[in-house]
Amino acid sequence: MSETKEFSSPAEASVERWERETLEPALRKRPERKKRFETVSLEEVGRLYTPADTSDVDYERDISFPGEFPYTRGIHPTGYRGKLWTMRQFAGFGTPEETNARFKYLLEHGQTGLSVAYDLPTLMGYDADSPLSEGEVGKCGVAVSSLADMEVLFDGIPLEQVTVSQTINAPASVLLAMYLVVAEKQGADFNKISGTLQNDILKEYIAQKEWIYPIRPAMKLVVDTFEFCTRHVPKYNPISVSGYHIREAGATALQELAFTLRDGIEYVQWGVDAGLDVDEFVPRISFFFNAHNDFFEEIAKYRAARRIWSRVMRERFNAREERTLQLRFHTQTAGVSLTVQQPLNNIVRVAIQALAGVIGGTQSLHTDAYDEALALPTDQAALIALRTQQIIAEETGVPNTVDPLGGSYFVESLTKKMEDGALDYFDKIDSMGGMVEAIEKGFPQREIQESAYQYQKSVERGEQTIVGVNKYAMEGESAEVPTLVINENVRERQLARLEQAKARRDNGAVANALEKLKQAARGGDNTMPATIEAVRAYATLGEICDALRDVYGLYEEPAF
Repeated sequence: MSETKEFSSPAEASVERWERETLEPALRKRPERKKRFETVSLEEVGRLYTPADTSDVDYERDISFPGEFPYTRGIHPTGYRGKLWTMRQFAGFGTPEETNARFKYLLEHGQTGLSVAYDLPTLMGYDADSPLSEGEVGKCGVAVSSLADMEVLFDGIPLEQVTVSQTINAPASVLLAMYLVVAEKQGADFNKISGTLQNDILKEYIAQKEWIYPIRPAMKLVVDTFEFCTRHVPKYNPISVSGYHIREAGATALQELAFTLRDGIEYVQWGVDAGLDVDEFVPRISFFFNAHNDFFEEIAKYRAARRIWSRVMRERFNAREERTLQLRFHTQTAGVSLTVQQPLNNIVRVAIQALAGVIGGTQSLHTDAYDEALALPTDQAALIALRTQQIIAEETGVPNTVDPLGGSYFVESLTKKMEDGALDYFDKIDSMGGMVEAIEKGFPQREIQESAYQYQKSVERGEQTIVGVNKYAMEGESAEVPTLVINENVRERQLARLEQAKARRDNGAVANALEKLKQAARGGDNTMPATIEAVRAYATLGEICDALRDVYGLYEEPAF
């Protein structure tokens, strides 16, 4: 007598019947292409998803409606029907004059927000005349050494009316001060200025490696910007917690989600410990995620991020304001996915990644240019990237409904899996004392290194396909694409303006301002007022960072 198999739900019984009666005969006739199907993060994907895979997902508790807790389906009840995402193309190269011209070009062609890319010396807190800057001035972004450069960068661009994102981290408070002084000179109302400072120093120690000071004083500078902006620039986002660079370093989608949100939690904790009110400063914290090639995995990541953040803010920090619970994020398509081989293929990759960001509910979006694996983008390539967003917005119909994949068995199952995996990482990090302590132990760094290694091995074995690289390559193919060439005289032009700024300024006022900044840093006071005073006096970026280096010292990464 055969034993009757018991099922936990009718859905499981239906799946078993389908597998036995329909699937198995089909597989005998035609086996599947491979034994294991995976996401780009090397996570196994099931053949079919049914109600059995979402039996632990409750609609009211876990999904709910757009604009309602836990915001899985989005923070706005009408999605993009009321307002499209901000099309914020990342731009910056050469001199401030050249980048200013690119900004105006993009605004003229329909871009709705600016995003500044700074060069490596600026990112590291060095002036153009530093010996350490030689060969790098203006190469990977725009060179900014003093307020004089910032004035040129935003000449003719009304900062009260245009939102600007600044990708700057270790010296972020200095660039914020420069930005605010330029706005002040324009006569802008600080109560109306909106934009975002990246200012995410934790991901620098984890992934991007562009740091200046040791971790704890660097965190103090971040909290200083929270406090200052909350009081004086209330519409400005003083931080964009960035998973983008964590993903670019080789993290999986889950690791990007977990480490980014746990970084955000760390910033909130430090703010609370400094005496700030959660419901006052957290609504101005924004996030920045990657959009990679695996379409459904990325959408699930964004949906899980909103759900996790809302629950943590309510349960861990006792937040009560709706905006405190709502995770807002910017998305950029995956630079690491772009290939030198057959570079026009990158247009397709970017379009699919951008579509995932939009379906996932992003608030703003940057689409990479197809030539960025070769050089900084040309005007034409940047325009195609912008047009990609506009086509999604105007031609596809995707923005017409909110969270169009909500309720999909596959997407809801992936979203739950992302949530559970992230919470597991939270438990590990909390057991170490927090994210600062985890970074000091090298935990996220090692996790990412291992993931990057496993992915590269998978590519080399041919298990992960990169079209045009390890499959469908073409012999004798040419990658002759027009590229942007940065003029080698950029450094000379920057040095000339720097010398002029130093010649015109009151050096006594500069010395006094820098000494006040050191005193504020030594005394544990908020450093933003003294930084702004130094910027007004035309102290340079390098001089201001040197003053803080004298107090805080330099970070040296231990061997992990």
